[in-house]
Amino acid sequence: MDATSFSGVLPQMKLSHSDHKLSIGRSCSSSRSLGFDSCHSSKRLRLPKQLTVSCSTPSDKGDMFGVSHSCKKSPVGETYCPAGVYTYAGTVEPHSHTAEEKVGVLLLNLGGPETLHDVQPFLFNLFADPDIIRLPRLFQFLQQPLAKLISVLRAPKSKEGYAAIGGGSPLRKITDEQANELKKALKSKDLPVNVYVGMRYWYPFTEEAVQQIKKDRITRLVVLPLYPQFSISTTGSSIRVLQDIFRKDAYLSRMPVSIINSWYQREGYIKSMADLISKELEIFSEPEQVMIFFSAHGVPESYVKDAGDPYKDQMEECIFLIMKELKSRGINNEHTLAYQSRVGPVQWLKPYTDEVLVELGQKGVKSLLAVPVSFVSEHIETLEEIDMEYKELALESGIENWGRVPALGCTPSFIMDLADAVIEAAPLATPISTPRTISEEVDHDPARYVIKLFFGSFLAFILFFSPKMIMAFRNHLI
Repeated sequence: MDATSFSGVLPQMKLSHSDHKLSIGRSCSSSRSLGFDSCHSSKRLRLPKQLTVSCSTPSDKGDMFGVSHSCKKSPVGETYCPAGVYTYAGTVEPHSHTAEEKVGVLLLNLGGPETLHDVQPFLFNLFADPDIIRLPRLFQFLQQPLAKLISVLRAPKSKEGYAAIGGGSPLRKITDEQANELKKALKSKDLPVNVYVGMRYWYPFTEEAVQQIKKDRITRLVVLPLYPQFSISTTGSSIRVLQDIFRKDAYLSRMPVSIINSWYQREGYIKSMADLISKELEIFSEPEQVMIFFSAHGVPESYVKDAGDPYKDQMEECIFLIMKELKSRGINNEHTLAYQSRVGPVQWLKPYTDEVLVELGQKGVKSLLAVPVSFVSEHIETLEEIDMEYKELALESGIENWGRVPALGCTPSFIMDLADAVIEAAPLATPISTPRTISEEVDHDPARYVIKLFFGSFLAFILFFSPKMIMAFRNHLI
């Protein structure tokens, strides 16, 4: 795939020492075998007067920040690169008076209920996110009542799913393990860091992680969402929360930050995925006859068409790069991509995983290897949805031999590549400092909030608890 490229220049860091040193040195040179940059180690990196950032993307659509994917600047001074580092090119102020930086890494993930009792409040947090359910501005006061309704209706079925995988999500445990392994990997590369975990919808929440970062007096932060591809509903939502927290705090708003908003193009990731796929193929009696079935988490179609979410383009390029790597190893299996986990009556990205499995069975496919390409950790969508629901559907549809590639987890090559990504991103950090918009100030007006809450709750009660409305939601959500 052809890609457009961009170069932007970050402003000079105003530090208390005129020749400030950062003990994480990397000297970067371009490597285009898979469309990404590689870096070579050096003992120590001196921050130059100007730093140049380069990135590439297969799309020219707009994104949630109002910035094109050719990496132009938004009105608030943000620079967005869909397949690279997301930095803030605003005014840079002095932050630390120490000669050496204290570097932190913040891993972002979705989060998941750890017990069955946690399921309903977790679902409420999920559906209360305006990046998950995008209501028109006029009806945004219905966000929480709607989230309450959906979470209550959906909780019983979700509890069954979590009960089937042991009574809770293993996501927190796995993410903590990834954080520990990443810390070790960075230490082995001469970059001692503190690694933090922030979940969007359950404990430990992003807000808790940020408060610990502040308490530890971190002076430079690399934010690493554990989603290979960028989407409004995943990385975008977490970034929005971070922006809100940082700009309200004097210390945090001056902290240099780099956000690695997507990394699906990285060589280490691509090769790690290819390693897992090739290993699982060897289990089949006839590996060359196996259909490689990539199943990605879906998003509403409107996110891509109306909001400019780059997720679909990035996912398709990701599959292209993985298959290119497999073909270089002599693996030429057929493959396909489908999207899972749709919710509600709206159109989601197609084709749908369940429908494609049935079609493949009808076409005579006998061996299939499922690859959960959106996920780097095992959780309910891999352990229950793919391993149980989709496997059963595939076997019922005529597919005789089923296999599934495990999530990357703590695969050493994957962790080492994440460590390289952190090292490459750290010198590019600049402060997050974006002023509130007029609309946000209006939304924080107490009187308006009370009025919206009162009339919103009253209207929600009338609308949502009518028999017809409940039946409609039950048909689509349960």
